[in-house]
Amino acid sequence: MLEEAYRANALFDAHREDPEFGYRFLADEARVAGSVMADRTAWRICRDNRWWSVFGKRRGATKEAGPPVHDDPVRRDFTADGLNRLWLADITEHVTGEGKLYLCAVKDAAPRIGGDGPRPTRTSGLVRHPFPPPRVSAGSARKQASGHSP
Repeated sequence: MLEEAYRANALFDAHREDPEFGYRFLADEARVAGSVMADRTAWRICRDNRWWSVFGKRRGATKEAGPPVHDDPVRRDFTADGLNRLWLADITEHVTGEGKLYLCAVKDAAPRIGGDGPRPTRTSGLVRHPFPPPRVSAGSARKQASGHSP
């Protein structure tokens, strides 16, 4: 435990002198100062204390969601009596290496014929197989198979 504190002090001193250094350079500086450790140990100590290179990471653990940008006209009641009475929509933004990606979802809140409304037993099967397989009769299969000339 005491050795860990000495290592952390050596890394912190190196970080204070050169905040642009990453953990590998900080570990090298600590070794020069007499505190021997593996690069992985230096990484763990730097991560635990949030000592990042000024060029490496964005500050802040996560971005908190902001206040609502609109009123709540349905008062969080997401049910509808019939089709086209209440539509739900949401949009999200994801930052990627190539820029920003916007994803929007829009849904009619009315339950569909056949019980398509929300229920606790809903599984991911609808996402994996959104459409049932087509029904093919033997006659139509023969027509499709014989559509080419040999």
